[in-house]
Amino acid sequence: MPKGAGVDVASWNVDPATPLWRIWPFALLFTARVTSNITNHMIVVAVGYQIYELTDSASMLGLVGLAQYLPPLFLGLFAGQAADRFNRRRVLRCCFVIEFCAVTGFLILSLLPHPSVTPFFLLIIMNATARIFENPAIQALVPFMAPHPVLSRAIAAHVSAAKVSMLIGPSLGGVLYLFGPYVVYSACIATILTAITASAFLPRPPNPAGPPKVTLRTLLGGLSFIWRTPVMLGAMSLDLIATLFGGVYALLPIYARDILDVGALGAGVLRSSPAIGALLAAAVLARMPITRHAGLYMYAGVVVYGAMAIVFGFSTNVALSVTALILLGAGDMVSAVVRQTLMQVTTPDEMRGRVFAVNSLFAGTSDQLGWFRAGMMAAWLGAVGAVAIGGIGAILTVAAWYWIFPVLRRVQRPDEAMPL
Repeated sequence: MPKGAGVDVASWNVDPATPLWRIWPFALLFTARVTSNITNHMIVVAVGYQIYELTDSASMLGLVGLAQYLPPLFLGLFAGQAADRFNRRRVLRCCFVIEFCAVTGFLILSLLPHPSVTPFFLLIIMNATARIFENPAIQALVPFMAPHPVLSRAIAAHVSAAKVSMLIGPSLGGVLYLFGPYVVYSACIATILTAITASAFLPRPPNPAGPPKVTLRTLLGGLSFIWRTPVMLGAMSLDLIATLFGGVYALLPIYARDILDVGALGAGVLRSSPAIGALLAAAVLARMPITRHAGLYMYAGVVVYGAMAIVFGFSTNVALSVTALILLGAGDMVSAVVRQTLMQVTTPDEMRGRVFAVNSLFAGTSDQLGWFRAGMMAAWLGAVGAVAIGGIGAILTVAAWYWIFPVLRRVQRPDEAMPL
């Protein structure tokens, strides 16, 4: 085998209906992503509770969020460069090992009688740094771990991994915290060890043919590629603007307590409902991938997202509100799967890490700004007005993008590369 060559999973001749769990490279990658994400969600829950118990300071909780946000802000472009320069399997394994060290540190601190807060923040930054390097590496590995006949289904399943972990991680972390923070961190060690084990058995992908050295031009390569590729620019900017008009999740506590009167338990149900809709949509797309009019499906997904946000905003009925959130999550998933598939097949391998790093940076930033928009607008206009205006904004964005980016509405199969 030539130097730099790896196992060519993409060329495997498999039946398009083959269950994804039978394709062992993808099953291992999926397991690694789910367990690492669950670990991170449990850490966020446990660290937040523990720091608040140690300090009784709400501002400290704000600093926890800031500590998680700074690494992506400053290192996101470097993470993409690393995924395009080094072997992505090796990058992934290094990230998991660093996360294991961070979790072990949290466990040791939680066993101390009077732990200092400062080490917690250092470990938060350490874990967040590993996570920002992990994401573009694991995204760039997807096309190498799934044969092309099932690639669309594999991407749908891979996107759903985030929703699975969002359902399991926070609730599991909250329940385990009742027995003590050290129990949560012990469980995190088990889950991150599972991710490490899964990554250890991944087949070796080809070494990326990315740039040999870091320069300003290579760092900005992902941005440059997106800017000069209309289908990429349109898909990513649509998600960016639609997310800015989102922020429904930020206002769920207000709806749970003041509008729907369902309390803390109801707030948990509301928070889980979009993830349930997303997983249902992912299950359908994993069995019946989109093969025609993919661009229109992407637009339709955002329209459904906006329309269901409006319905939820005005609803005072619990059943209707939960249904609207489930459909909102389903619409968001359809749009996300088409977008992620377009990104995977349109981006050359030597650019894939940097492109996904830019996507992660923009998605995280727009999500935070969307929460900020919703909160500020709710303070001015009330929660109902803030959610409804956000939904209307998402629909108007689709109308504008339909004409600004005609290449998107012409996309048929998302798993076939568009001309640049």
